[in-house]
Amino acid sequence: MFDQTSVDTGASTTSAAMPVVELLSVDKVFANGTRGLAPVDLAIQPGEFISLIGPSGCGKSTLLKLIANLIEPTDGKMQWWRGDFEKVGSPGKRLAFVFQDPTLMPWAKVDRNVCLPLELAGVPKEEAKARAATALEHVGLSAAARRYPRQLSGGMRMRVSIARALVTEPDLLLMDEPFGALDEFTRNKLDEDLVNLCHARGLTNVFVTHSIYEAVFLSTRIVVMASNPGRIFAEFRVDEPMPRDENFRRSDRFAALCRDMSALLSDASLASVIA
Repeated sequence: MFDQTSVDTGASTTSAAMPVVELLSVDKVFANGTRGLAPVDLAIQPGEFISLIGPSGCGKSTLLKLIANLIEPTDGKMQWWRGDFEKVGSPGKRLAFVFQDPTLMPWAKVDRNVCLPLELAGVPKEEAKARAATALEHVGLSAAARRYPRQLSGGMRMRVSIARALVTEPDLLLMDEPFGALDEFTRNKLDEDLVNLCHARGLTNVFVTHSIYEAVFLSTRIVVMASNPGRIFAEFRVDEPMPRDENFRRSDRFAALCRDMSALLSDASLASVIA
């Protein structure tokens, strides 16, 4: 097993609690023989905002899909709330996934797109409409409920995708580089909205990104990955109060954390080359 470094930035140790997800020596070998992940050990605690960052091909999305149970590990053990995946979906143990692309139904208006998971679950129509309205309010899109996706900007479409995840009232939110295609101004605004929303609702979040600045701004813990094969290279804690805003992004502390993360990511990239 590869060494996993922990970088202490002054954060206190997470208090003992039942982890939301545990990966115990989990690895993944694909059907073509490619080893996507070396054995990984990771425990995700309630209320954490964890970002996964690392060079392309290091297994970030593979790890996220394992957590979502979209793919199965080749070896090792996974637990959700100290049980099998069958536990997921019950009250207090709900999971939602936000993909890179909003994947909205172009023929349906925004509120119908947000209602979709509830319709599939058989939730009564009036209840579904009320929950969709609440979710759209949370992401600041109440006024866009009766528009079509083509009438929205890229950032607004991603907000709809987030609302569609929130409408299921998740406890664990998984996000695969959702803001990567957006301009920096929109991305910064959505990052701020997201971190405040997750803090207010007590959500646990696992977030894939290629951006050091985004990872530092959002996270309580950053998992740095290396490739050849994919594995956890280091963990970096961001001990800064939540919620966060533009004042944190402009602070000397933020700049220092980004510099430290940049050096760590450079080490991970080098380890990927020489592995």
